[in-house]
Amino acid sequence: MTSDAKLLADFRSQVSKLLQERDREWEASRHLIEAGRLVTTLKRLIEEAGRTDLPPPVRDAIAVALKQGEAERIQDLPSPRLKELTGLPPSKAIRALCVWFDLVDQPASRWPLPSLDSQAVASYIRNHQNPFDLLLTSGAASVLELGAGDLSFATELADQYAAKIRQQGGTLTLHCVDRLHPQSQLGGPLHPDRERLHALRSRSDLSFQFFGDQDMCALDRLDRTGQLAPRYAIATCWAPATPTFAYEPTRLSAGVIQNELQRTKGPFRLTRYGGEPALEVQHGDRELLFPPWKFEIRGPLALLDILSRRGHLCILGAVDSQVFWELLAQLLEGDHHRPENQPFTSENLPTIFGDLYQRLSGLAIGDHIDLSLCGTLRERIPRVLPTNAPHNSHYRFLSVTIGRGATFPNMPASSTARRFRDMVEETPPWMVILVPER
Repeated sequence: MTSDAKLLADFRSQVSKLLQERDREWEASRHLIEAGRLVTTLKRLIEEAGRTDLPPPVRDAIAVALKQGEAERIQDLPSPRLKELTGLPPSKAIRALCVWFDLVDQPASRWPLPSLDSQAVASYIRNHQNPFDLLLTSGAASVLELGAGDLSFATELADQYAAKIRQQGGTLTLHCVDRLHPQSQLGGPLHPDRERLHALRSRSDLSFQFFGDQDMCALDRLDRTGQLAPRYAIATCWAPATPTFAYEPTRLSAGVIQNELQRTKGPFRLTRYGGEPALEVQHGDRELLFPPWKFEIRGPLALLDILSRRGHLCILGAVDSQVFWELLAQLLEGDHHRPENQPFTSENLPTIFGDLYQRLSGLAIGDHIDLSLCGTLRERIPRVLPTNAPHNSHYRFLSVTIGRGATFPNMPASSTARRFRDMVEETPPWMVILVPER
């Protein structure tokens, strides 16, 4: 058997195994191959195949079997190619691919919603060391990870909780979003390897989906197709990207931000690398290449906006100091915490945050503190992303807990968090645990 044939056989086996576990999705897939929807379905399959980290021979075989999405009838598709991919005749093969790529449109009730009260969640956080243990009490255990990167956190979370939740009669739902395109040559170790991705997809005690090439600030398409739950028990983000969330554009002008980027990162320009857009940064005597959106500034308000909409509990882990202080400024009452066009520096932070700076800086590694005990939580945090509810333009967090350190006992963590202990020149990062008011 050639290597390509083996890859196709492995894919066929994975599809077959998944269909045995997804009876509901299989039945619901029938309408996707109706005459009026077939063309759209084929185009969506081609799009998802391009976005997913599949071996190139499998991705190419899908494109050929679906005739690049140009067929108008099932009869126009090459039956032998579809059978090679799925082991099924054409109609069932298309339905199987729809299940594999999670294209089955279903109402929001597809995802059981956690029955969690904000006050109860806040009380739970005050009385428990590990916030992720909420999954064992939520009634519908579900997690959305933003900026999932190499899926190391997802793997640790599944290893720690999936079997326990299955023993309780439930299934852990784990959805992961990352902006890197799976086929990009940029991003290096932030790409998940295929073995890890396959291991997560193959777990019978886990409902897992990974959405690559997906901007976390633009989840509309996934919402429209029912691929994301309206809300999760926990929404989390590990090592929020710098500089993406390190500057808040509602208080810093574009000019100020650009000057700061030039000063701290070095000259940069858009270029191309291996046929794809890239950002080239001249950092000292090194030329570094990043995805083209690396220096797109969204700010912590955007990140908080997403998390507050999606999670009953929001957890930010391995937050570096630059992102942390910019984010903290948005959580506190008082505009003096958010000086206009004044970037935060180690020199001005003690003045801007006063006693709070000293108290937080004095936290020992592994310690936590309730932010409301040393500052006033902001009552009206503005939403900065589009919303279908204009009246809901502000929100607040009932509870904010600050922890110092990259990792904590008995908590899952990302590979970036695990590496902090070897980064002797880095200051210890932070954990921020938030409970949005519902």
